[in-house]
Formats: sequence, C-alpha cells, structure tokens
Amino acid sequence: MQKAYKKYFPLFVLPTLIAFIMFFCVPFVLGIILSFCKFTTVTNAHFVGVENYIKAFSNKDFLNALWFTTKFTVVSVVTVNVIAFSFAYALTRGIKGTSIFRTVFFMPNLIGGIVLGYIWQLMINAVLAHFNVTITTDPKYGFWGLIILTNWQMVGYMMIIYIAGIQNIPTELIEAAKIDGASKAQALFKVTVPMVMSSITICLFLTLTNSFKLFDQNLALTAGLPSRKTAMLALDIYTTFYNRNGWEGVGQAKAVIFFAIVGLISLTQLYFTRNKEVES
Repeated sequence: MQKAYKKYFPLFVLPTLIAFIMFFCVPFVLGIILSFCKFTTVTNAHFVGVENYIKAFSNKDFLNALWFTTKFTVVSVVTVNVIAFSFAYALTRGIKGTSIFRTVFFMPNLIGGIVLGYIWQLMINAVLAHFNVTITTDPKYGFWGLIILTNWQMVGYMMIIYIAGIQNIPTELIEAAKIDGASKAQALFKVTVPMVMSSITICLFLTLTNSFKLFDQNLALTAGLPSRKTAMLALDIYTTFYNRNGWEGVGQAKAVIFFAIVGLISLTQLYFTRNKEVES
C-alpha cells in the first residue's frame, strides 16, 4: 500500500505545486525584480538599480510609517497577549457561563477590518467630541485608537488558543505544585506558563505578523491622518503605489523591504520562543 502511495504521490502533488509556482513564486520573484526597475506597467519596466531603495529610505513618510508601525506592534503584541492570557486563565477556573464569555469575546474577530475601523472611528470621535477634537486631530489619538481596536478584535481569538493550551496541562502537575506548597502565583509562572509555551509561540506569531501587516483598520480609522503621521507600513505602500505617479518602483521596493522586515522578525520570534518550548 505504501509503495502505491509513493508511486502516485507526485501525481497528487503536481496540481498544488503548479498553483504554488504560478500564483506565489512567479509573482514574488517578479516583484523583487520590479523593485529594481522604474515602471508604470510590467511591460515597460527598465532597470534603475538600487535607486528605488534609496528613495524609499530617503522618504520621510516611509520612515515615519516604519517607526509608527514598530511602536504599534510592540504595544499591541504585549497588550493583546497579556489580556488574552488573563481572560483564558480566568475562564479555566470554573467560572459559570464560561461558554457564553468565550463566544462574546471571540465574536469581534468575525467582523471585517474596514467595518470595524469605521465603527470604532464613530465611537472614539463621539467621546473626543466632548473635548472638541477628533481622532485625526493628534497622532496620539490615532495610535491609541488603533491599539484599542486591535485589542478588541484580536483578544478573543488569542484567548481561545490560550484556553486550549491551559486545558491540556495535566491536572497532576498543578496538584503536585499545590502539595509542594506553591502559591497561586508560583503555580502560574512555574507550571502554567511554561506548559503553554506552544500556545504562546502561536499567539506571539499571529499578533506580531497581524499587527505589522495591519491595513484595513488603519485605512478606515485614520487613513494616515493627520499628515500621514498615523500611516502604517501597509498603508504607506498602498498610497505610494496609487497616489504618486512615477513612484511605482519605489512602492515595490517598500513592499520588498516590508516583506523582509516581517519575515526577519517572525523567524527571530519563532526561534526564541521555540527554544523556550524545548526548555519548558
């Protein structure tokens, strides 16, 4: 039977492999090539070397978007995971109505980013109206508005993953810690947290990549205002492509830089958290 599977394995894999090459590998390689070209369409591209990359790193809007995205990612990753783990820990303590709470917390994740952005824009502006300002009056309002929106949307999803990890901890370990005289805090940090490192790895990866790639919510909530000071990297790349004629190559260079940053950060995070999993 195994020989038959091995014999026909390439035949079953071939359609997926062809689709992967056509719709991922080819556009990816073409995108890297175009980042070194000046073009308006793919057919009229001509090579300009690293000129696009020089323009990208000389562009103040891009550098501001990079710094703003970095700050946002750091704060959102910490807050989302701390709140999600806290909810997960509380909801695995035998509280009544746990299933209802899980459903309520998870529901925001089902709402689309654009819709969510406009909803929170209305709510935040309604509060700020009492102070005669809007969310686009000052960059700090947009920053914290995005943090609140992201937490509201992602906490429930991360919470479900943490709950699954906590429920897989053998009860014997917790009971043994109690018998040894461990306090609740010691049992949490010495037993529970190390045992859910696989869940922490997944949640950190998801929050890190999703925060860095945030686009829909940013577009709907602030659209980069005021003066593009709340524009994140994805939005900055979008506006470079569609709002600046002759900058298509620069926009593509920004996209390649964006991919490299996200890939590097993600691989670094996975390396360190997986090492922690092994230690645990």
